Amino acid sequence: MAQGGGGEVDCNCERAGGVGEGVKRTRLPILICGVALLGSSVFGEPKPQRYSLEARASDLDSRCRSHPEIGFVLQDGKGKPADKQQASVDTRVALRGELVIWLMGGNDGLLEELNTLGLHVIAPAYARQWFGICCQENPVGEQCRGNVRLEAATGEDFSDEVDIPKADGMMERSYRFVKWLAKENPEGGGGQFLDQQGKTLRWEKVTMSGISHGSTTAARFAKHQKVGRVVAFSGPRDQYQLWQSLPSATPENRYFGFTHVLDSGWVGDHYCRSWEMLGMLEFGPIVNVEEAGPPYGNTRRLVTDFDVGGDANRAHGAVVPGKGAKKDPKGGYGHREVWRYLFTHPVEEVGEPVGHDDSCTMDQRRR
Repeated sequence: MAQGGGGEVDCNCERAGGVGEGVKRTRLPILICGVALLGSSVFGEPKPQRYSLEARASDLDSRCRSHPEIGFVLQDGKGKPADKQQASVDTRVALRGELVIWLMGGNDGLLEELNTLGLHVIAPAYARQWFGICCQENPVGEQCRGNVRLEAATGEDFSDEVDIPKADGMMERSYRFVKWLAKENPEGGGGQFLDQQGKTLRWEKVTMSGISHGSTTAARFAKHQKVGRVVAFSGPRDQYQLWQSLPSATPENRYFGFTHVLDSGWVGDHYCRSWEMLGMLEFGPIVNVEEAGPPYGNTRRLVTDFDVGGDANRAHGAVVPGKGAKKDPKGGYGHREVWRYLFTHPVEEVGEPVGHDDSCTMDQRRR
């Protein structure tokens, strides 16, 4: 959170012409509220700090709609907003000029950890709740889930299973959010991620990331749209789908993955299958980060086997910042160097190609 002299306080006051309903900044320095919102000292330039912002997607774009048919709503049955979006950046560290779009619900601890790497981060709210509702036929079509993922990401008509318009897709939600950030929080520098006309994002400066369902959609979207990097935690999955082998707009050396070996998606060969189909085996072997250090042979495929008490559910989420993550002897995160590698390792530095892993079942329908 933004740090300031004399302590911290939740400050939701508005500046003139400023923050509307559903838009807040959290734990701002104890200063005059109008000044604190700007992150500025009373005199001079803005003080370096961490900016953490929140906005409802429907406040930023009046075209946003609920899609109850896939469980995506703007507010729940009690009237609580369900379309909140998070953004953060820390101007106290050297910024890389890269934006991470996190495709699952964001939590401030995770965003803060990515901020320490000099990354801007947003977690847009978009129509992603379709999983478990669509493409349930048996056998499922080999492009069904991939097509729904792409429609949810782009707001374009790729699937007959859903009807997600542009305003409710990830691309437009992210663009509108960054556009708002550029105006509302110029100190954070979000405007650099808009093109010169301010009409779209500069996707070459974007890292698509997420965990599980989010990492799978991140990879599917990167097949369609060239991005700077993909970081897939506990994924991609979609074990009966073939989109992973489609030609990729994003060069294959820009895909990175990290999972725990007790994760059911790894035990079931779902992740290793996707990693091979995405072409990641061309850049090095699978490396256990508990047995090697950065740069891990410049590979793109990382795993861990640290002790999670045999709990597969914990293993699934243990590779990202959070209470289930590995801790070092001092109580800090034990995979910080892994995360640094995944998000900042130069994409042109690659390992040696390896062949197919015979222990990984590629035809999941024959299991």
